[in-house]
Amino acid sequence: MLRKAYPSDLSDEEWEMLKVYIPPAKTGGRPVEHSRREMVNAILYVLRTGCGWEYLPHDFPAWQTVYDYFNQWKVAGVWEAANAALTGQSRQREGREVSPSLGIIDSQSAATTEKGG
Repeated sequence: MLRKAYPSDLSDEEWEMLKVYIPPAKTGGRPVEHSRREMVNAILYVLRTGCGWEYLPHDFPAWQTVYDYFNQWKVAGVWEAANAALTGQSRQREGREVSPSLGIIDSQSAATTEKGG
């Protein structure tokens, strides 16, 4: 990484856990210009700060490239698979079942006041 780190950047340990879910670069065609880790860091920056893709700082890859990777990985189910697996690992480390055995839904509704005209 040739830039100063942002608070949203992955640590080495976090990257080691996540990189197995990120698809490798396709063979043939144009050579890869940016690392997969840098793409994930740019995506996390947008998600953490809430900025628009167009406002991604210039020391990241071009926002269009980052957005394209984000979209391709979303369609491929990368984010869902990584979230499910990492959540399961986290639960297991805490001594809990990998999958929750029970879900609780709060169906309480809040009272509102109606204003008449």
